[in-house]
Amino acid sequence: MALTAHSHIAEDGAAYRLDPRPIFYVIGFLMIIFAVAMLIPMAVDLVTGNPDWFAFALSIMVTLFAGGALAFTCYQPKVELTIRQTFVLTTTSWVAIAAVSALPFFFSELDLNLADSYFESMSGLTTTGSTVIVGLDNTPKGILLWRSLLHWLGGIGIIVMGLAILPFLKIGGMQLFHTESSDRSDKVVPSVTDLTLWIGVTYVALTILCFLALRFFGMGAFDAVNHAMATLSTGGFSTSDLSAANWSQPGIHWTLTVFMVLGGLPFVRYVSLLRGNRDALWRDSQVRVFLISLAMVWIVMALWLQRTSDYGFWDALRLVSFNVTSVVTTTGFALTDYSLWGAPAVVAFYLLTFVGGCTGSTAGGIKIFRFEILWITLKNQLVRLYSPHQVLRREYNGKNVRTEVVISVVIFFFVFIAAQFLFALILGMMGLDLVTATTGAATALANVGPGLGDIIGPAGNFSTLPNGAKWVLSLAMLLGRLEFFTVLVMLTPAFWRR
Repeated sequence: MALTAHSHIAEDGAAYRLDPRPIFYVIGFLMIIFAVAMLIPMAVDLVTGNPDWFAFALSIMVTLFAGGALAFTCYQPKVELTIRQTFVLTTTSWVAIAAVSALPFFFSELDLNLADSYFESMSGLTTTGSTVIVGLDNTPKGILLWRSLLHWLGGIGIIVMGLAILPFLKIGGMQLFHTESSDRSDKVVPSVTDLTLWIGVTYVALTILCFLALRFFGMGAFDAVNHAMATLSTGGFSTSDLSAANWSQPGIHWTLTVFMVLGGLPFVRYVSLLRGNRDALWRDSQVRVFLISLAMVWIVMALWLQRTSDYGFWDALRLVSFNVTSVVTTTGFALTDYSLWGAPAVVAFYLLTFVGGCTGSTAGGIKIFRFEILWITLKNQLVRLYSPHQVLRREYNGKNVRTEVVISVVIFFFVFIAAQFLFALILGMMGLDLVTATTGAATALANVGPGLGDIIGPAGNFSTLPNGAKWVLSLAMLLGRLEFFTVLVMLTPAFWRR
């Protein structure tokens, strides 16, 4: 989302002045796109006779004015960004788009203040799925559709960012995937532009398939549209306070589970699959690890739930597979209050919060490939203890893993855990209890959605938190989605020196 498909990341010399014009131009262009997107929920409110259409009309005018002013005054016939400009653009674009996307919530009749509106907007764009809106079943359809559109647009932006930006910026070991999105070697398609188009087509096609499947199993058209967008984007906004539990059909639950899994897989592999590479998905190490580990957790927890409850195995498997997949893929739907399953389940779901999906997917979290890199490094280190002179290679998907990648992954883990403790401490200082503060920080940083406990657990929401906590969690959602370093690098004085 931070870069258009035509943008180019140039080398950044020490003498480069940070020219803000390309940054403002792209942000203005993105604002215009989101203003146009607001026309859809406005039209829905007009058709259904809901007065909230005026909130969208006012938001469109404000967003078009701001975006048009930026795009016109900073017009660039060809956008070429230095590395420093890309860092600034990636962060500021998400902050700015979240701000204009919050306007419909703020101007609506939902009585949301500025903190609530921005929280809801940031949660949507980052596909976190935490909400402050109570009474979703009676919320105007335009607002519900806007929340889902934020998920859907944010999801495609996350995929593009993960393939076209983070590998070049060498964020958290993402340089390992540099060649998948470049036109130098190992290319999936000839250019980043072509890759973006292919991914966009795939994203739309999977969304339509999810919609059709939900309709087939009995979900209404409007609800199916919203849940299809929220599922493929691994976002989790629902049209009901009960989330997926509002529908009793097992077919709907399994459909959502399957498409949550599909949303957590790397979209670049779908492109390879469509272009004739039949084993593209299974050949990817992170896909194999993701699917196998997910299936193992399903079975183990289903057997445990069957033993400790009145559920039969297939009902237990359905409940476990849905909720586990929702947490692991950072979607955030809830089919039941799994915090009532006992202490072992609560601990398991807390740990699963951090896992995440595959790189190049819409899922958040730490990501599967980083666990693989750490496992490979651990095995090599153990061998060195008893065979210090043995020459060892670190290979991932047939590629040699350079030391800089390992260092980046280790540092990412450290920063993620440190941020979890820091944000939990800040939330605790604001009066939140231990469970709410700890799991709230975790779910925001990992972009999961629900936390644990009575307040922000699967059966609750974030509406009762103090405004300060909502701003803190909005920042945590942004940091987690941009993988920390994209934001943190701008806090270093040397970044701004000529």
